[in-house]
Amino acid sequence: MPKINVLNVSGQNVGEIELNDSIFNIEVNEHVLYEAVKCQLANRRQGTQSTKTRAEVRGGGRKPWRQKGTGRARHGSTRSIIWVGGGVAFAPKPRDYSYSLPKKVRRLALKSALSSKVQDNEIIVVDEISFEAPKTKEMVNVLKNVNSAKKTLVVTADNDINLVKSIRNIEGANVCHVSTLNVYDILNCDSFIMTKDAVKKVEEVYA
Repeated sequence: MPKINVLNVSGQNVGEIELNDSIFNIEVNEHVLYEAVKCQLANRRQGTQSTKTRAEVRGGGRKPWRQKGTGRARHGSTRSIIWVGGGVAFAPKPRDYSYSLPKKVRRLALKSALSSKVQDNEIIVVDEISFEAPKTKEMVNVLKNVNSAKKTLVVTADNDINLVKSIRNIEGANVCHVSTLNVYDILNCDSFIMTKDAVKKVEEVYA
């Protein structure tokens, strides 16, 4: 089992934690990661785009000029797709882009993402992060003490409102709890910070 140093909010080493091999030390499946990220980004699409076809554009009922004898190209409507002000060919319409992946694929993708962070030494385990009230300045100091990168994801065991409010104004930093942990957010950060309770909860859920 891989061992990771546990830091406190001051950046001091306060112990070690063993990570579960079946979650944090598997062979990274890059294709499954690709499929998970593609699915997640597709599900975020609103799909509200809409343009008009030539049947929906107003006007254009009269033939602009006679068929022959003018020396110009023949046209039947000023709302043809090749005219300015005409309709759009293959016009995009509102649609649902979302789809789902099998449960086993989603679990494998999450485990691959977590294992990639361990293998790339981008995971930081902190014993506890908690505030009695929202304090952005204190959260900035915590991130600085643990040497986090600019793009950071902090994972907690449960939803902590004070922590969410403390981190949401910090550029490049994001926070989530175990139940909302996803592949895209894990791969999209340079420093992956987990509390000890979050590590235990992930191992309970995905082991």
